[in-house]
Amino acid sequence: MIDSPVLSQTDTPTFDDLGLAEPIAQVLAKRGYETPSPIQALAIPEVLAGRDVFGTAQTGTGKTAAFALPILHDLFEAGHRGGKGRGKFGRAPRALVLCPTRELAVQIFDSFVAYGRNVPLRHAAVYGGVSQFRQEKALKTGIDVLVATPGRLMDLHEQGLVDLGSIEVLVLDEADRMLDMGFLPDMKRIAALTPDARQTLLFSATASKPIKALAGSLLKDPVHVETAPESTTVERVRQQAYVVAKENKTALLNTVMIAAASGGDVGRTLVFTKTKHGADRLVKQLAKDGVEASAIHGNKTQNARTRALDAFKKDPHGVLVATDVASRGIDVSGITHVVNYDMPVDAETYVHRVGRTARAGASGVAITFCQPDEVRDLASIEHRTKAVIEPGEFGSDLASGYVKPERAPKPAYGGGGGGYRGKRPSGNRGGKPGGYRGQGGKGGRGGGGRSGGPGGRRQSNTKSRA
Repeated sequence: MIDSPVLSQTDTPTFDDLGLAEPIAQVLAKRGYETPSPIQALAIPEVLAGRDVFGTAQTGTGKTAAFALPILHDLFEAGHRGGKGRGKFGRAPRALVLCPTRELAVQIFDSFVAYGRNVPLRHAAVYGGVSQFRQEKALKTGIDVLVATPGRLMDLHEQGLVDLGSIEVLVLDEADRMLDMGFLPDMKRIAALTPDARQTLLFSATASKPIKALAGSLLKDPVHVETAPESTTVERVRQQAYVVAKENKTALLNTVMIAAASGGDVGRTLVFTKTKHGADRLVKQLAKDGVEASAIHGNKTQNARTRALDAFKKDPHGVLVATDVASRGIDVSGITHVVNYDMPVDAETYVHRVGRTARAGASGVAITFCQPDEVRDLASIEHRTKAVIEPGEFGSDLASGYVKPERAPKPAYGGGGGGYRGKRPSGNRGGKPGGYRGQGGKGGRGGGGRSGGPGGRRQSNTKSRA
């Protein structure tokens, strides 16, 4: 488990105070960037000092620049090293950024290109869902910074197409999401392919126990920079919730969107569903109601996902329906509304979804549709995130406003059964169903002596080759 000093911001420096190389400083000045965000102000000096960094901050707070700017500075100041690489490789990459999704890989790559436009460094992004031909060509030509999803990077390594022996700095961005997607084995294998003397930076929106354990195994004497408590949502987001039956969700979505549009404060709307098929189905239902929307999820080809994102960016009032593959891969300005059409599975997912709005100082609205049997789940999320979730104000004929129950959800014990939501009673006679969301209930006095049945099905942690 990681045990490192935690830094908090005590002053407000400017980018000039950070001492970045002149070509990089010129780009920031031209873009009008004067004051770094809190995570940038904390992390950049530590990265420039050569420290390993464990960074936690809310989404939309500028984590990409917090590692991209000092990496570009260090590589530029050091100059090219070693010329050609070995064998079939061109110049081997010196910095490696791992991230969970294709969309995020493209965005990080674009940031390196934008911030490093005045420095003679080469960058490449490798990710699945597209032909590897151009990616292979870039690697053979030679690069300095490689941005990659774990699945595609391991594929290329196994084909002998990428050399990680010259990596000077390794970045794990959105590390908690990579854990959620089952990339832990790949992350460890990739880290083992890089030199032991590397600098390692790990960034995450949360600091859960698994994340701290991962940081403890990969980082050496790190400094922990933190700008917000774990699992909190941004203050500029107004959060609302409705208790609504499943069959009324689409009608309620239309009602809420129309009401928001009539108020003149709606821009782009991002709608989250639980499943890929649910996303496609919702897009078709919205089309029947005259609402044009696109879907983005893991079953879509990379080209289809790119087209959907591009259309969303170009339409100031666009609607995009997404699964959680997009909860960290979308960095689009002007998203005023996030709608949890399906309840998020946990507090961390809620935070990441909500974090798609109120970015770069803007404000936003997050709306959650909660089915009657999910009220206690939402109450648990509200408690964990320390959020203030208000009752929804529209669509009273379709739903009721959410009201937090008096008691937070707790696993039920003492019954004879134990399956998911009380199903599959165990014991010879079986008492009242026990267990809450997969918790096996202990056998009650009237439940036949044996302990409760096994918990319900766990969420799949199958790895996706992003």
